Amino acid sequence: MKVAIVSVIGRPSSGKSTLVNTICEMKVSITSPVPQTTRNKIRGIYTDQRGQLIFTDTPGYHLSDKEINKRMQEVTVSALEDSDIILYLLDGTRSAKKEEETIADMIKASKRPVVAAINKGDILTDNNVEDAKFFIKERLPEAPVCVCSALEDNGIDEVLIELFKFAKEGELLYGEDQYTDQDLEFRISEIIREKAMANLTDELPHVIFVDVSDLEYDAESQHVWIRAFINVERNGQKGFLVGKNGENIRRIGTEARKEIRRIFPGSSVRLDLQVKTAEKWRNNSIVLDRVFRD
Repeated sequence: MKVAIVSVIGRPSSGKSTLVNTICEMKVSITSPVPQTTRNKIRGIYTDQRGQLIFTDTPGYHLSDKEINKRMQEVTVSALEDSDIILYLLDGTRSAKKEEETIADMIKASKRPVVAAINKGDILTDNNVEDAKFFIKERLPEAPVCVCSALEDNGIDEVLIELFKFAKEGELLYGEDQYTDQDLEFRISEIIREKAMANLTDELPHVIFVDVSDLEYDAESQHVWIRAFINVERNGQKGFLVGKNGENIRRIGTEARKEIRRIFPGSSVRLDLQVKTAEKWRNNSIVLDRVFRD
């Protein structure tokens, strides 16, 4: 059997989380039209008769001096250091600029085997594909190149074939049926965050985090009870998240419960969801440590 840890690297909104979810055939990493939704190293596990690939979905690499973006950069760099193979995902609809050049140079410097995948193949023109291939050939000449669509599940088999070529013989690191190594609280908090972001207004920053403070599961009655807090930056932002007469927070809770039930098949789920303010948001490293979890 072949085994490898694969870091998925790319710019924000290149489709990394969608790709990992498609490969693992399960919801591993949350997705959103909002750039840089992924903040942590999220592991998805793919196993077949060839062996096992452990995918690390990383935050989109964005050039910025803001503290939160610096932390995202650190997460991405550490994922490179921990990987056996790098899967470099390019959004073929966007031209390569300074950010893309920085990522490619960083990947080259890591001296890891690289597979390049040009994503969003379902909407790319021939010129888009040729431009992306030229960029890859120029910056990473040894990397095999695939064209795929993570959203449409096209070209994914070719990506896996190339990755397994670089994987080494070894024992499986996880059980054959396991598709992620995330703990329950983290998975639930990410589901809630995804639904909150989907219902946010322009007035509310997307730098929120979710704490699951209580989680109780009664196997006999198949009942799950969860208490969670969505943390915002300032008191004045609570109202935007709660919505008129509580409509927004109820919608977030309803959407989150539907997805959480997939983690507990056949169980009823009660979700007590509240909004609170994180004290000293901007300058408190403890708060940033909650936003970024390994």
